Amino acid sequence: MYERNYELLRSKFQEFFLPTLFTSMAGNICLFVDGLIVSFLIGAGNLAPIQSVAPVITFVNLIYWMIGLGGSVLCSVSKAEFDDEKSNSYFSVAITSLLSIGLLITIIGLLFSNNIAQMLCISQPELAFSVNSYFIALIIGMPFLCYMMSLSYFIRADGIPTLPFRAILVANIVNICCDIIYIKFMGMGLSGAALATSTGYIVGSLIISYYFFKPERTLKFLKLKVKSLFNYLGQIVKSGFSSSSTQLYLTLKLFIVNILAGMYLGKSGIVAFGICYNSLFILYIFLIGTAQTMSPIVSVYFKEEDFSGVNYIIKRSLKIVVVASLALSVLFIVCPQVLLLLYSVKNPSDIPVVLNAVRIFAISYVGTAITFLYTFYAQAIQKNQLSTIISLLEGFAAPIGFAVLLSFLFGGNGIWISFAIAEAVTILFILVYSRYINKKTDGEYSNFFINKHNDEESVFEHTINGDINEAVSLSRDVHEYLSDNKSAALVSLAIEEMLVNIININENVGTIDVIVRDNEEDILISIKDTGIDFNPVAESDDLKFDNIGVLNKIADKIDYSRVLGLNSTVITIKN
Repeated sequence: MYERNYELLRSKFQEFFLPTLFTSMAGNICLFVDGLIVSFLIGAGNLAPIQSVAPVITFVNLIYWMIGLGGSVLCSVSKAEFDDEKSNSYFSVAITSLLSIGLLITIIGLLFSNNIAQMLCISQPELAFSVNSYFIALIIGMPFLCYMMSLSYFIRADGIPTLPFRAILVANIVNICCDIIYIKFMGMGLSGAALATSTGYIVGSLIISYYFFKPERTLKFLKLKVKSLFNYLGQIVKSGFSSSSTQLYLTLKLFIVNILAGMYLGKSGIVAFGICYNSLFILYIFLIGTAQTMSPIVSVYFKEEDFSGVNYIIKRSLKIVVVASLALSVLFIVCPQVLLLLYSVKNPSDIPVVLNAVRIFAISYVGTAITFLYTFYAQAIQKNQLSTIISLLEGFAAPIGFAVLLSFLFGGNGIWISFAIAEAVTILFILVYSRYINKKTDGEYSNFFINKHNDEESVFEHTINGDINEAVSLSRDVHEYLSDNKSAALVSLAIEEMLVNIININENVGTIDVIVRDNEEDILISIKDTGIDFNPVAESDDLKFDNIGVLNKIADKIDYSRVLGLNSTVITIKN
């Protein structure tokens, strides 16, 4: 008797996770190192102007997360629904829209740079000149950032996860090298740091464009009517806003906390908050890498009602982010001096403020990891309203509300404490909501992640190795499972013909997942394998066996799609 061993899902998660983690590492470590280089070359005090411009970066992140990530999730769902035209439409609209928006951001930024700089440092107006010079050089690279990052989401959804890693890694290496060239050798100061970042985005955009020359890509540009374009864009924004709204709230949060830190702790407070915020780049390596690996896989498997697969992926993801966040939290609570040393903080007035801020701020890391992952998960299972509520509560309402209140009561310490309290309140809300949904649906949705569960009486899950004997043996076992169903023989034969064909056309196919779902009106057979592209509906004269001809005569309907680098075939046989 065969059972599902999740080897296919484990290997697919690992295949996506490592490149995505390295992509996140390339981005976040280099942002972290970028701050270190600036501190080392021109002093930690220059982190204050950079921190003042941080809301601009998070605002741009909001745009490309919303359209790029939101579009890629819908693209994955469309592929799971076997609708290639729709998936290509989401791809076309997302990429062209982001290029246009990125150019618009640059034009507006250059025209109104003085006004924007004054607004960004409202509590410390003496920083305005430095902020303006940094902002102008940075805003030039925004169209390239939008293009590079949004295209990376679609490339991963298309089953080519290593190219985005290489592009973003090179972009950030160029950034770091140019930091040294522009700042140390050309004496450009803060504007050199920003120009180095823009240079990296330009180089990364050139590298990631190689995707359009790869023969295995499945996404293509379509020419759409204006009405259809805006219709698809509306769907993308609706899908992506829930998870990307974290960046909107982060933009507002950074702006307000910068003001509060400046009011209560002066320039030292802004430096301390900048270091605390930069410390999150290390944590976000694991959070973004895990969440963006999980999201497309969960969206596909949830759409196909493979709730056991969803449960496996979410448990694996949760374990990664909790362990990573806990380790980092302990490190910075026990040894906050690490960040002082790394950022070359030597000003006696800054040191006690930074040490105190880092210790308190690090308490919030584990909560941040859980709520961040949950936001992406809720979006992946199409619960966009829940994702938006969590983002609003955790990303803005709770931290800002508590920061204003507690800073009034306890001064600067209240600012740092507010972040941990905000995470605790958000997790409490999720717990209450999940129990409410569990009770409302009579247990149909259960546990913290409100996932459904497969009915063991009508859903049978199996994993076999790519072996003919195992395929034949499995078809017999399925016949026994469905012995009381009149379609048992046809289902058994369909499974055998499909599996034998998969094994015959591949030199090495690894494991194959087979799920049989017995509905009232029909029986659905879902088969996933990592073999070469093969559409069973399109018969080929090159095949030396007639299994697929038999299968097409047996089945009432066959749907096929290449999704997440897997062959996904769903065979329908009516009862």
